Amino acid sequence: MRINYTKEDKYIRAKKKVDNLKGFYSNLLAYVLVIPFLIFVNYMTAPNHLWFWWPMFGWGIGLCFHAFGVFNYKIGLGKEWEDRKIKEFMDKDNNHKYF
Repeated sequence: MRINYTKEDKYIRAKKKVDNLKGFYSNLLAYVLVIPFLIFVNYMTAPNHLWFWWPMFGWGIGLCFHAFGVFNYKIGLGKEWEDRKIKEFMDKDNNHKYF
């Protein structure tokens, strides 16, 4: 199942991908700047209680999922799987003889 996109549709899709990529890089930059600051604050205020691990891991996991979405890493059942299954069911329906 192929879809023919117009030039405007292609531009809109490319713009959306660029916006998603820009959002990811902004998130990554914030992570790289904020986490060391939190580590510094933690060591200066409560060196015996290392709480910076929680935001570092939580935000890191979110950052990983953000990267998966932006760079099209498919975990499990992604869009491509859906498209294949829809085509498969449509082909079966077309080949099925009704009485």
